Amino acid sequence: MGNKELLRKLPKMDELLKEAIVIDKLKDTLRPIVLESLREALDSFRIDILNGKIEDFERSNIMERFSSIIEVKNSPKLKKVINATGVIIHTNLGRSLLCGEAVRNVITAAENYNNLEYNLETGARGSRYAHVEELIKKITGAEAAVVVNNNAAAVMLTLSTLCSGKEAIVSRGQLVEIGGSFRVPDVMRFSGAKLVEVGTTNRTHLYDYENNITEETGVLLKVHTSNFKIMGFTEEVSLEELVELGNKKKVPVVEDIGSGVLVDFSKYGFTYEPTVQDSLKKGVDVVTFSGDKMLGGPQAGIIAGKKEYIDKIKKNQLTRALRIDKMTLAALEGTLKYYIDETEAVKKLPTLYMILSPKEEHKKRAQRLKTRLQRLGLDFNIRLEADYSMVGGGSMPTEKIETFVLKIKSSSASAEQLEKKLRSYVTPVIVRIYAGEIILDLRTIFDKDFDTIAEAFKNVM
Repeated sequence: MGNKELLRKLPKMDELLKEAIVIDKLKDTLRPIVLESLREALDSFRIDILNGKIEDFERSNIMERFSSIIEVKNSPKLKKVINATGVIIHTNLGRSLLCGEAVRNVITAAENYNNLEYNLETGARGSRYAHVEELIKKITGAEAAVVVNNNAAAVMLTLSTLCSGKEAIVSRGQLVEIGGSFRVPDVMRFSGAKLVEVGTTNRTHLYDYENNITEETGVLLKVHTSNFKIMGFTEEVSLEELVELGNKKKVPVVEDIGSGVLVDFSKYGFTYEPTVQDSLKKGVDVVTFSGDKMLGGPQAGIIAGKKEYIDKIKKNQLTRALRIDKMTLAALEGTLKYYIDETEAVKKLPTLYMILSPKEEHKKRAQRLKTRLQRLGLDFNIRLEADYSMVGGGSMPTEKIETFVLKIKSSSASAEQLEKKLRSYVTPVIVRIYAGEIILDLRTIFDKDFDTIAEAFKNVM
């Protein structure tokens, strides 16, 4: 059949709208999306005909293409993926997962009116921060607290309040760059603070700070370099020394601790990471930290410390621009409540559980998934081996967590081809590749996703 005959064979839009599958889609899909999908299906056939790619077709073929197109259009752009990489706080995959309590709180806040800024006791306007401030104070020992939309905002707001137009003294070795090319010096500049670098990249002494304190000094700033380590010939000023100097010179000390570490990981065999509680006990005036990294909650920047400084921060006009919404507050409250009992936090918060759960538990789970995949009878070799997971999110970069993984190799497809197909599946499965093999790390995979992973392999092999 020639191109002209094939083009004449293409049905009109009115005819396609009478098809059963289209009528069915119109019941739960917006009409403009259905019409757009039909046009795209027709246009794609028209292009294929003109390019000589089609010798003949049936109307059912157009309907199949229409179904594929509308499925993509109806699928949310922000979708679930299965993280099989073993990177627990994966920045590109949404960082920390929320616990069940936090998720339920978010749903309640999202689908109902709520007392976001309403005091139920007095019937007057209330503060949105009151919903989590008492929890933060109870857990950390801070006198007061406020929450904004991320830790960079927390640092900027703190410096804008305490140091705008004045100098912030910071060690040169702590001027880090975080994700997305955001740099501490840039955040400081936008806050209105004047950066004063002291010391060298690898060594900073107490006298470096003291010799640079003037009447223009607004704060002494310490930044925890959680996303890298300097090894060898190094020296830095301890927090206790910096606090003592700040008290002596009457200059507030601000610490950007980065990840919101509220659990002493050294008790579980990891290298010690500074906790918010320890920093405040040592006398730091203001501590800022993230809610969506080691803390295991939603994206947020938490500012905790002495009431005299937090009260000033709350009154800063930037606070309104950087404030968090009802859903973030709901998720943060649902997360923080577990830190009242550390045992419950380790058990109920997904991030802490994934970091601290024993490797033998994941070996058993890896064996179950291996058996599930082998039952498919597909063309691949699968091995269970010991390996290492990573914390991720710029946290604890030198730590390796013992785990168990499945290593998969096919004789009919390369690891790169398999990775792309798994990534393109309706529920994307994100894996690692090493030495020509696909690697699935059980530490970041849930049991509930075993069937989906099996279906993905069945469809891509």
